[in-house]
Amino acid sequence: MLSPDRDDWTDFERAVGAVLDRLQPGDLVTYGDVASEAGFPGAARAVGSVLRRSDGIFPWWRVVSASGRLLRDHEVEQTRRLTAEGVEVRDGRIRG
Repeated sequence: MLSPDRDDWTDFERAVGAVLDRLQPGDLVTYGDVASEAGFPGAARAVGSVLRRSDGIFPWWRVVSASGRLLRDHEVEQTRRLTAEGVEVRDGRIRG
């Protein structure tokens, strides 16, 4: 788990957190988008690691794969949250 004290986080974790903190209801980004916006292009998998260790402090449901696929094993919850924000989801993917 990430420490609740962001001063204990790495520069990467803080940069990713800042990007994720800016997401608003209905926003969608890919893991790669977050990595690039945080200043670490190519670190999409590391963004996933931050999200897994974040204990839900970030709006994880607004982050999808580059193909628009939802998070396996969390598709039902992710679909529920995204639909509530007005995002169309069909067959485990974002429709836009």
